[in-house]
Amino acid sequence: MPRARSTQPSHTGPVRLGPDARAALRPAAVEVGDGFWHTRRQVNAHTSIPQGPSLLESAGNLHNLRLAAGATEGTFEGAYPFVDTDVYKWLEAAAWQLAQQPSTVACDTAPTRAELESDVERIISLVAAAQQPDGYLNTYFQLVKGGERYQDLRWGHELYCAGHLIQAAVAHHRATGRGELLDVARRFADHIDSVFGPPGSGREIDGIDGHPEVETALVELYRETGERRYLDLAGYFVDRHGHGLLGGEAYCQDRVPLREATNVEGHAVRQLYLLAAATDLATETGDAELRAAAERLWQAMTTTKTHLTGGLGAHHEEEDFGDPYELPNERAYCETCAAIASVQWSWRMALLTGEARYGDLIERTLFNGFLAGVSLDGERWLYVNPLQVRDGHTDPGGDQSARRTRWFRCACCPPNVMRLLAGLEHYLATSDDGGLQIHQYVTGRYTAGPIAVRAETDYPWHGTIALTVEDAPADRPWTLSLRIPQWCREFRVRCGEATYDQTDAPVAEGWLRIDRTWAPGDQVVLELGLEPRLTAADPRVDAVRGCAAIERGPLVYCLEQVDHPGGGLDDIVLDTTRPLAVKHRPDLLGGVTTVVAAGRRRDIPDAGWWPYRPSGTDEAPTDGESVELTAIPYYAWANRQDGAMRVWLPTS
Repeated sequence: MPRARSTQPSHTGPVRLGPDARAALRPAAVEVGDGFWHTRRQVNAHTSIPQGPSLLESAGNLHNLRLAAGATEGTFEGAYPFVDTDVYKWLEAAAWQLAQQPSTVACDTAPTRAELESDVERIISLVAAAQQPDGYLNTYFQLVKGGERYQDLRWGHELYCAGHLIQAAVAHHRATGRGELLDVARRFADHIDSVFGPPGSGREIDGIDGHPEVETALVELYRETGERRYLDLAGYFVDRHGHGLLGGEAYCQDRVPLREATNVEGHAVRQLYLLAAATDLATETGDAELRAAAERLWQAMTTTKTHLTGGLGAHHEEEDFGDPYELPNERAYCETCAAIASVQWSWRMALLTGEARYGDLIERTLFNGFLAGVSLDGERWLYVNPLQVRDGHTDPGGDQSARRTRWFRCACCPPNVMRLLAGLEHYLATSDDGGLQIHQYVTGRYTAGPIAVRAETDYPWHGTIALTVEDAPADRPWTLSLRIPQWCREFRVRCGEATYDQTDAPVAEGWLRIDRTWAPGDQVVLELGLEPRLTAADPRVDAVRGCAAIERGPLVYCLEQVDHPGGGLDDIVLDTTRPLAVKHRPDLLGGVTTVVAAGRRRDIPDAGWWPYRPSGTDEAPTDGESVELTAIPYYAWANRQDGAMRVWLPTS
């Protein structure tokens, strides 16, 4: 029998493990207080999310729903058959926002909580009215294709749309306890279950969607309802990828079965959503082969196909991963949605395995590859996130512009950013029978059962994290586990009278574990060294051989043209013999810590009409004038004026 659906909000996040899940860890509750992520989430709550309905209206998404419901006249609006998902992702973002404390939702200059609730209810009513009696729902196929269904699984995205609807419905139910949208999603899921299945199942279609997403959504629907058939359907879809049902294309994750794959390939977001689903299935079923495949592919991805920022995707064409170590700079694709999908997958891997390295990649991606996708004011967006914009760059505009854009024809990224920021507290900490694990450091309160720990920090600008136990079981010891970031070379920790550093602290596989019987008022102070550093890439990454990047803590830094008047950035050489200096600039980009470095502008001889010369001749460029370099956090680039930018700097 399925579990009864609660009529009260559960305030659990996007991943709520089933009671029999084979997971090492379970998500813990976090209340995010003042600090870096609080500021970014406030902008999301007060600007980005409230603007969603008007942007969806102007783009035609809501018009399409009214049209499908017979409530208006006109024609379908939008460039793609999957525009419904922009609505669903916004609904999910709004749902997670409604789950926050009221003070996080409203301020003097923002819409009230009641206004957000009203928008959500109004749009849910549109979605419900557009649904067909048998549960099917896709405005493009209902309006443009005359009701034709599942005839273009490679590009039609019907199941992809269903997946985002299901995730929005689960979020709304968990946040509010209300079931209107969940009922819509279940009717669609039941319809899909009646149509799709393997040969011999009696179902009409043995097929998969060209864009994975429904798979991980169905697992979460199983977790929310207890109905095993949703989990089984997710497993069917995952395992049918790679069997040529869509022509055997890597782009659609159909070239090789996931269980046999040796590296990530094809469209980055599609691959990552499929891997998130495989990890969900391994967690819920104990499937050792799926777990091994997920671990193998995560390792291959991080070692050979991940940019310094955590960004993923080397090719603009087909939004593809590219080959191993093919990590270009100015042509890096690094779609914002791929960064989000990476966080979602790594979080599931952290829950499944308990390993700290997944939190390392989440941190790097959140602070860099993900956060660069939204402007500081929350109103403009980047679809792609290059690591270099050359001097004199002529931008073609459009979705793949290197300039921030108000909205996109393919607007998948903006509401995706909104939903991750709104639900970010669910990706920060975990618990197990032995205690509490803190994966990401924020000011706030971490809670797991009878355990509550308050943190105070100005991370990532300062490395001190002060932790105070507020609640603890008095009758037994438990372990407080703190992730020591992969980039951190020096740290200190004080616990009571004991003090440790990187030479003698009880650290194993990235976790600093302190086991004792705790009492309210006990304190731990962790100090992570944040000295700026120069980073070099694997020598097989041709695009950045002979270059270095500046990092500090979890932040990747870049140069922008606006900070270096008097010349471009393409002729700058970094002087690695000079020390890096840190300067906090409360006046700059909302308050950032910059890194100041020494460099020179190369004197490049006039090559005439031919830009090549014999190697090693006196005509080679020479060091010219000295120049002070000001590096800003990569996430904050493209927030002032258009111009050149670069992360990797030549050193010779």
